[in-house]
Amino acid sequence: MRMTKLCMILGLLLGVSQCGVAQEKTESLLIGPGDLISIQVLESSDLTQHVRVTDQGKVTLILGGEVKVAGLTPSQAAGVVENALKAGNFLLTPHASITVDQYATQNVTVLGQVNHPGAFPTGTPRSVIDVLALAGGTTDLADRHVTIERHNGGERVQYFLSNQSKTALDSNAQVYPGDIVLVPKIDVVYVMGDVPRPGGYPMATNNGTLSLLQAVSLAGSPEPSAKANKTRLIRKQEGGSWVEMPISLEKMQKGERADIALRADDIIYVPFSYLKNIGSNLGGIVSATGSAAIYRF
Repeated sequence: MRMTKLCMILGLLLGVSQCGVAQEKTESLLIGPGDLISIQVLESSDLTQHVRVTDQGKVTLILGGEVKVAGLTPSQAAGVVENALKAGNFLLTPHASITVDQYATQNVTVLGQVNHPGAFPTGTPRSVIDVLALAGGTTDLADRHVTIERHNGGERVQYFLSNQSKTALDSNAQVYPGDIVLVPKIDVVYVMGDVPRPGGYPMATNNGTLSLLQAVSLAGSPEPSAKANKTRLIRKQEGGSWVEMPISLEKMQKGERADIALRADDIIYVPFSYLKNIGSNLGGIVSATGSAAIYRF
């Protein structure tokens, strides 16, 4: 009987130790002023307490006096409690654990390509999808690479908002009170000229790439009146200038020429076959993209 009880105690102690190690590796959110925390001591249930962290970042223990826990992970704070109990000669080898019952209400700031950017009050960790919903969801120009900046230490976490709902939900990241969520603008390419839907097309595929044939397909096949064999690819250079490259679109569509991977801000221009080419010079085409419709697929 005594041996069984001893094994149970050893198992509990070992479990606490291993849990502490695991928490130390995974915890990133630190305890802050105003947080409500739960303190438990394995050797004495009488020392269990639920206490709110003061503005000075401290809590007063039932035994052990006042200790500072703000700026620490829960497992680190548990070590501070254990040291206080040992220093006061209350317990020889205490084993404490701390959990955060409620985070202090703080704002989560959502910026960039969302419909309602701003600061939103929250008192608990929430998924990044929940936080984006608070901001009205993403716009048509939202990049899928979302950045979360932690309020403690400024660590930046990258989250990819997949096109596939299962993948997006399975890999959903957590946003904590005080964090900043930034949704950048996605790269866009343009298909202009004699096509059914001239305009801009975000590179919103799951791999963030778009080919010339894919972009032309999104804009609709060139109109019967188009000079597809005179198609030009207009690309911006590092110095800010633009260059034109002739494209054999008809041969590319027939598989006689290799498709081309597009870059951000590339312009595909499909000329008209009649005198409807006012502003179809290089400068006019580039300027036209400024007022072009942006399509989401």
